[in-house]
Amino acid sequence: MVKKILGQCYIWLIMIFMYAPVMLLVIFSFTNSKIIGANQWNGFTFQLYADLWHEEELLRALGNTIIIAICAAVVSTVLGTMGAIGAFYSRRKMRKTIDSVTQIPIANAEIVMALSLTLLFVFVGQKIIGHDILGFWTLLIGHTVLAVPFVYTSVKPKLEQMDQSLYEAAIDLGCTPRQALNKVIIPEVMPGIMSGFFLSITLSLDDVVITEFTRGPGLLSEPGSIETLSTYIQSVIKRSAIPPAARALVSLIFLSVVIGVAVVTIVKSNKASKLVARKGHFHG
Repeated sequence: MVKKILGQCYIWLIMIFMYAPVMLLVIFSFTNSKIIGANQWNGFTFQLYADLWHEEELLRALGNTIIIAICAAVVSTVLGTMGAIGAFYSRRKMRKTIDSVTQIPIANAEIVMALSLTLLFVFVGQKIIGHDILGFWTLLIGHTVLAVPFVYTSVKPKLEQMDQSLYEAAIDLGCTPRQALNKVIIPEVMPGIMSGFFLSITLSLDDVVITEFTRGPGLLSEPGSIETLSTYIQSVIKRSAIPPAARALVSLIFLSVVIGVAVVTIVKSNKASKLVARKGHFHG
């Protein structure tokens, strides 16, 4: 009993440390004070949410962030899923090699990856193409390289849990390998694919190091360097205080994540309940 209470207290303590700063930010998004502090509450108001739509630089950074995150997530999900399926059906030695190589970017420091990508892009631009190539495409490649290993590790366990006889049965029943892939393997590993997709979006949204090293002119920041939310906040902190409207934007992002998680949880719960009900009806 004592261990259970201590365990619950430990969990709640960790939760408080994790979410207290976020909740403080959300609370102060409903007051127009320029800084956050114990004596800085100026009354309840939605003024920051109204001011948010007049912060052009902040909205431009948000637009760039969303575009890059979605594009990188789509590319990473496709490549990571294809790589996981290809490695799973490869020979054992090759599979182990691919698994080991895939773990390196996850364990490696981002600064190493960012610097190596930058050197590669500069070399290709100056020595092969003849001009600077840093821009949207190099930034997209950087975010894709960052996210692909995480998609791979999300899809791989689902492949291992899958009943291998399903694919063989589909082939025996006349499906081509491509048809069996689309009708059997992809639906079976779809939870892993979706997990990898949303994880890729998250990684892209809050990345600073790779973005700072691989960005260039393009997107909504043309002709200046691409500004994402992370690089924008970092640059603003160096010269002044963060715009109060940023608190409203962060609160909206947090609220969107909470709603998304709630919807996914409810959908999964309903599916599990229906599955249990069907099994009970079948046995009955």
